[in-house]
Parts: sequence; C-alpha cells; structure tokens
Amino acid sequence: MGKVIAIANQKGGVGKTTTAINLAASLAVLEKKVLIIDADPQANTTSGLNFSPEDDQKRTLYEVMIGRLDIRDALIQTEIANLHMIPSHINLVGAEIEMLEDENRESVMKNAIAPVKDDYDFIIIDCSPSLGLITVNSLTAADSVMIPVQPEFFALEGLGKLLQTIRLVQSGVNPGLGIEGFVVTMFDGRTKVHTQVVNELKEHFKDMVFKTIIQRNIRLSEAPSHGKPIILYDVICNGTTNYLNLAKEVLEKNNML
Repeated sequence: MGKVIAIANQKGGVGKTTTAINLAASLAVLEKKVLIIDADPQANTTSGLNFSPEDDQKRTLYEVMIGRLDIRDALIQTEIANLHMIPSHINLVGAEIEMLEDENRESVMKNAIAPVKDDYDFIIIDCSPSLGLITVNSLTAADSVMIPVQPEFFALEGLGKLLQTIRLVQSGVNPGLGIEGFVVTMFDGRTKVHTQVVNELKEHFKDMVFKTIIQRNIRLSEAPSHGKPIILYDVICNGTTNYLNLAKEVLEKNNML
C-alpha cells in the first residue's frame, strides 16, 4: 500500500511546491512508483510539470473531488516514467463551497484516492498555502505531513498554526496522521540568521528535522518556468543533489532503501 505524504505549510514562499515536485521526481527516478496530486488552486505543481490545466479542464482534481470523474481518468503521465500527476485548476476553489453540505466533507479526497493507493509506493500531495477545507482534506487523506521551512524567524512563528491544525486533524478525522519531518529550504550558509534558525529548529524538533538541507539555488527557481523538475533541467546542480538526498532519507525512514 502506498504512503501518502502531504507537503504543507500555510505560509507561502517557503518552497512547498518546489519540494513536492522535486521530491516526487527524485523518488520516481529512484525507481519508486509515485503519484503527485496538485491540491492547490494556483496549479503551480501542474504548470511546473509541463501541463496546463487549460488544456483539459475536465481532467483535474476539482472534477475528482466533486465526484464527476474517477481518479483513474484524471491521471496524467509526466516526462518521468514512474511519475503520474493529477493536475489542479482554479476551479478547485469552488470545490470547498460544493463540499460544505457533505457530511463527510473532510474525507472526500481520502475516499477519492483509495482506488489507486495500492498502485503507488508514494502519493505526494502539494497542499494549498492555507488551512481551508482542501488542506484539511489533504491532511485527512495523508499518512504523514512533510513541512518545508524557510530559515527565517517569521517562518518559524507561522509553524504554530499549522501544528495546531495537524493536532485537530489527529484528534478528529485522522488519528494516524504523523509528521514525516521538517525540511529546511532556501538555505544560504553565508547568512548568519539562516544558521541560527536551523539550529533552533533542530533544538526544538530534534530528529524530526531532515538532515538534508535544500540550499538556495538559482537553477531550482528556473526549472518550473521550463515545466521540468530540477533533475531533468540540470542534473549536476546542487538542487538535484539536495532533492535526491532528501528522497533517499525518506526511503530510509520508511525502510524502503
């Protein structure tokens, strides 16, 4: 049975989508079967994997969430053989309103994913940078949460709300939800405050912080505009090495290396 990992942080600009795309691609390159679900109406993961939701608006997560489309019919093959995607669309904003009347509104995504869960080693969900109903759905569907953290003090302050939401989900609809770990992104070793924040994060969360740190890398920021994960855009840059190392850490943590 595949493991579902939600990549979540309600603060924007912390490398959440970059982490979702490149972790999924790295796991696929390491010969794991991976599905990435774009659960953000901004659809940045979708465009970052070279697909425009405008190309086929009837094959997106929105259609799956409102029960109009079976999840198998929404699967898109990416450029990487072992990596499938379910794209997003701005319409997904409307799904929150349409689900409000549903008794099991927090579990819509979990139920939608169930038919394909056994087909993949990992299902990666790129959450919206908010704590709305779609994100709650993602956390309800997930086995664990990976939290990207930019090494800035304001980013640390925002973690409290996310952890509170995770605790609410754990105490209610998904008691088995764990924390996969915190991953430091956009790290610049020349900046003293970055080192201080990383040390503080490790002091507070200890082994829950991944050893792999994602360094600030210009190639990482260029890759999405070309519709490619970093491993297809520049195989020898630091970004590729960082995300492959993160993927190996995830595999080791899950006894899958």
